Amino acid sequence: MDPPLYILISKFNNTMTVSETLYAKAFTELERSVYTALKTYANVHRGTGYNSMVTTALYERAREIVLEFLELDKNKYVVVFCSPLRLKFFKKKLKAAMFHILSSKDIGLPLGIRAIAIKRKILRKSVLFHTGGGIIKHVTSNSVVWADIPEKFEAGTPNIINIIAFAKALKLIMHFGNIFITEQANKAITLKKILYQDDFLGYSGKELLLELRNALIGRDILVPTVDGERSFINLDNGASTPTFLPIWDTFCQTWRQPENLRQEIIKEVKKICAEFLNAPLREYDIIFTSNTTEAINIVAQNLACASFKGIKPVVVNTILEHHSNELPWRYISSASLIRLSVDNEGFIDLNELENLMREYNQNHKHGRKRIQIVAVSGASNVLGTFSDLQAIARLTHKYGAYILVDGAQMISHRVVNVAEIDIDYLAFSGHKAYAPFGSGVLVSKKGYLEFNTVELNKIKLSGEENVVGIAAMGKAILLLQRIGMNVIEDHEKELTKRVIRGLNKIKAVEIFGVQNLNSPRFYRRGSIISFSLKQVPHNLAAKELAEYGGIGARNGCFCSHLLIQQILKLIPIRVHFARILSMVIPKQTSFFLPGLLRISFGIENDESDVDYFIQIIEKITRKSRSRINRLLAYTHNGTTSLPQTRTQEKIRDFVKSSINNVFNIKMN
Repeated sequence: MDPPLYILISKFNNTMTVSETLYAKAFTELERSVYTALKTYANVHRGTGYNSMVTTALYERAREIVLEFLELDKNKYVVVFCSPLRLKFFKKKLKAAMFHILSSKDIGLPLGIRAIAIKRKILRKSVLFHTGGGIIKHVTSNSVVWADIPEKFEAGTPNIINIIAFAKALKLIMHFGNIFITEQANKAITLKKILYQDDFLGYSGKELLLELRNALIGRDILVPTVDGERSFINLDNGASTPTFLPIWDTFCQTWRQPENLRQEIIKEVKKICAEFLNAPLREYDIIFTSNTTEAINIVAQNLACASFKGIKPVVVNTILEHHSNELPWRYISSASLIRLSVDNEGFIDLNELENLMREYNQNHKHGRKRIQIVAVSGASNVLGTFSDLQAIARLTHKYGAYILVDGAQMISHRVVNVAEIDIDYLAFSGHKAYAPFGSGVLVSKKGYLEFNTVELNKIKLSGEENVVGIAAMGKAILLLQRIGMNVIEDHEKELTKRVIRGLNKIKAVEIFGVQNLNSPRFYRRGSIISFSLKQVPHNLAAKELAEYGGIGARNGCFCSHLLIQQILKLIPIRVHFARILSMVIPKQTSFFLPGLLRISFGIENDESDVDYFIQIIEKITRKSRSRINRLLAYTHNGTTSLPQTRTQEKIRDFVKSSINNVFNIKMN
């Protein structure tokens, strides 16, 4: 019989007051581990290069540590990480006796983490309650092949760094008892110091942008390549961004603070977000979530629970969307979904939108069906296209509907003026804005969320438990403001022009989206560039970018399968065949699916990164390839024959060393 959870917790609790010395040493060790993890941070299960491999390995090791803490058999049990809000849905679906729960709150850390240990056979039979990016293998317009467990239940980007911190804290508790439960905070520290003071107060604009590069965490990391060790280059900012020392300092200062100061931080960051977005708090609610996906699911749930008095709700989406802004709408049983077409440069046809709105909401050509929400991405994570949100919002409101904007790919790249555009709902994540600590935001016009008071409070409290994530996101936003969003846009646009010019000179490269630098549309293109190599399969090219250049990029479908299927002009039979294969041989899905390569810039990148990237691409394209790989590249498929290299052995050693460095306890 499994040991009751409360016995395990009490087993590691102290019966006496934790000494100041032990408390300080434990926090110092915990911070050392988290800082080490940040040096090689990237998104999990996605991307290529060393950072993605290390972070994924750390994340999976965290699952094992939870099971070790609970003394559960890893062959029978699996761990799902989630927010307090998602835990509530788990409890609704399953009996309490079926799972064990560990909470970061119960061990005294404001991380917003719940770890659910559940038997594999039970989880396989469980029904999804939140959908979005990262939990699928293959998507068509009317079918989904879900990922394996436990990823299937972790929609959106997980709270990776906080989860690693939580797991390391559990290891320390197993050795020393629950040393974090006692508050011994620095009472002299102030809200102003935590959020508004740093070593860069004398800088602003482009000068601050340049100075922050020297404060990039992980800047000094050397990774093995074919030609020896070199500095890692992150060109995967569209998946997740690294962070900087001032943001890390805010994180460290926050999690040692007493509850009253934590509440002040939450209130202050709401004000920071409201000012940054021009979303006045008298008109908008700022609700903290675990990520963009959770924020969009909240609005979808709000629609699902609303009473329409005889009206059948319709959601208008686009082919452009990330799965996080497509799947939640698809699975509302009481609503239907319409997808707007986009052209191959990623632009919505506004005439098509108006015709739809007129048909449904004015001329009532579809019976009792009425469009209630138009849910669109602010910027495409595949083509870098920025949507004309002002025009979309104007049309949406003209016909009595609401607009939701997935702002994940725009919030750290361009000015977003919520009030001026007249956005009803906006969702975004801190991990794409240099605060990779698991906090997201839902901005909603007041009164537009119709949950009862109890439910709405649960939603708010769930996100607000992750105080360190909220504080870090607030600090990141303040730094972006001090640089200036126009400065950031100009900087990234110059890098985008430079890389497109360089790629256009290589005949073996095909770029997707706007590539004419003189086109009027180019000003609406961001710093995401998707492309293919005509003789190198996308997964092999991504592997070689890492091994030859120490470059982290992305390959595949980027959680936007419908758009990829369109721009690659995949015929229906091929899409159907890929779907069947993803079910029959699921572990090989990533190899045979069609896909592209993607790079994406952030404020830490400069012209030398672009030039070196172009140099490595030229090297990859010059290498001779087998006929089968040339054929797979021509059809945009991946290859199943990724070569095993000596560099790969060094990479494995690098990953193993990184795991040990984070999770081994190094306290005197």
